[in-house]
Amino acid sequence: MVAQLTAQRGEVKERMPIAGEAFLRALADHGVDYFFANPGTDFPPIVEAYSRAKQSNAKVPQPLVIPHENLAVAMAHGAYAMNGRVQAVMLHVNVGTANAINNIINLNRDNIPLILAAGRTPITEKGKFGGRNRYIHWGQEMFDQAGMLREAVKWDYELRIPEQIVDVVSRAYEITMSSPRGPVYLSLPREPLAAPMPEPLGPVKPRSTPSAPHADPRLIATLAEWIAAAEKPLIITTTSGAEAMAPLGRLAEKYALPVVTQRQRVVCLPSSHPMHMGYDPQGLLQEADLIIVIDADVPWIPNEQTPREDARFVTIGEDPAFRRYPMRSFPSDLAITSKTSSMLEMLEQALAKHSIPEARITARRTRAADFNKKRNEQLAKASAKPAGDKITFAYLSRLIGETVGEDAVIFNEYSMMQEHCPRDKPDTFYGLSSAGGLGWGFGAALGAKLAAPDKLVVATLGDGAYMFSNPMVAHWVSDVHKLPILTIIFNNSLYGAVRGATMSMFKDGVAGQDGGRFMADLNPSPVFEMAVKAQGGHGERVEKAADLPAALARARDVVVKEKRQALVNVICP
Repeated sequence: MVAQLTAQRGEVKERMPIAGEAFLRALADHGVDYFFANPGTDFPPIVEAYSRAKQSNAKVPQPLVIPHENLAVAMAHGAYAMNGRVQAVMLHVNVGTANAINNIINLNRDNIPLILAAGRTPITEKGKFGGRNRYIHWGQEMFDQAGMLREAVKWDYELRIPEQIVDVVSRAYEITMSSPRGPVYLSLPREPLAAPMPEPLGPVKPRSTPSAPHADPRLIATLAEWIAAAEKPLIITTTSGAEAMAPLGRLAEKYALPVVTQRQRVVCLPSSHPMHMGYDPQGLLQEADLIIVIDADVPWIPNEQTPREDARFVTIGEDPAFRRYPMRSFPSDLAITSKTSSMLEMLEQALAKHSIPEARITARRTRAADFNKKRNEQLAKASAKPAGDKITFAYLSRLIGETVGEDAVIFNEYSMMQEHCPRDKPDTFYGLSSAGGLGWGFGAALGAKLAAPDKLVVATLGDGAYMFSNPMVAHWVSDVHKLPILTIIFNNSLYGAVRGATMSMFKDGVAGQDGGRFMADLNPSPVFEMAVKAQGGHGERVEKAADLPAALARARDVVVKEKRQALVNVICP
């Protein structure tokens, strides 16, 4: 039997491995790099397992103590964004799980894999090692702990006996990484997690996960026919991502297919691509005779935008119907279930068999060029340096792109305007999930910095989003774990989403009389720049447009050259 030998009271004693050790080793064998922990009284078996691993040099994920659950989940997302490997988070029983649900919902809507574990109140009241021995162990027990987040995870399971632990990890990995990906949940009672393992702890061979769906060639052939015949085709995508970027770019260029990256949450097409038509289908949607929706949950807002009545609609993705959305009624004449990158490569081959009149492609290209000419003129005017002191969102967004450069990785929680901050390279921009759970961007940026320490990582946050991110905890994590990032706050002392929604409905009502600020007003604004200074970072407040370029450059240099975190609190009244 594999056993650790330790000296106790002058004797060499054989120590039986416990299930907690097998749990950590199985995670590592499945490629998990980091174990984001927010510990509680359910963690003694994990503490013991890590302590033993330190002595034995066993391969286990790197542990990081993260003092808020929401932040831990966001960090796991950021790390996955950089290296493509699933990460693990473990929290304290039901109360810790409850604190994490906000970002679990975000991950669910973005199809991000995660092995989320939580302790479970000890089952036994007496007579069992690991049983209840603290006052809270009765009050924290639930009839169904996983029930509170079951709708937001793909699978959940509670460990019954220690012998299961490796198989449980294997099953969790298999499900979280299968298409479409998403978080899974494990609840781990103390008793089985602390129990000795009857078998030696050997390496675990991960199961092969099922491959992503492959498109039906007949449907691809139909799509190619429709594209060849269309006068005004339009592609709308939100999360097609890095793997699909090259084939999408080739198709769009060769066949003059306009692409709108509606509310994109990852870079789908270089901003500089001649067929990139911006981030809102307005003006194109109404004229298009063929609308191809790729990985876009909300391709347009039906209450505000209406396509042509005779338009054809194609929906494409690993789950083109978005089956986990209770209500979603966008039209579809052709639905293709497929991994997007492979589908686009198949489409390239199918289109090569068609002879599309050059005049048709030229007309498409001309319309796109005219559209972009007008769009770019409007963007340049909007993002120009203000005549006075007031800093606009558009000007700040443009300066961020110019200051941080094309290789920086930006995590944007609402406020930065994508149209003014071009991103041409894959994996250099991430946006908040369509679920809109605030408090994601700061943590995601920290997780990305952990997994990609040589990159400049930037979090662009509204002032409300910054407050939701548990900023004192986040700055502590940045300092203690040596994760210097640049945080830029778009501070308008306002919940912009709340005000915007109110004005969209009651602009002419009583609520509109104060500009919709009631229940959206965040005045007086805290001195955010002092929070980062409390953890040894660099903080600045900028109120005048003329001072902004230099302030952003100073903060960038602190992060890049001094390896310290920095925050710029930009007042955008």
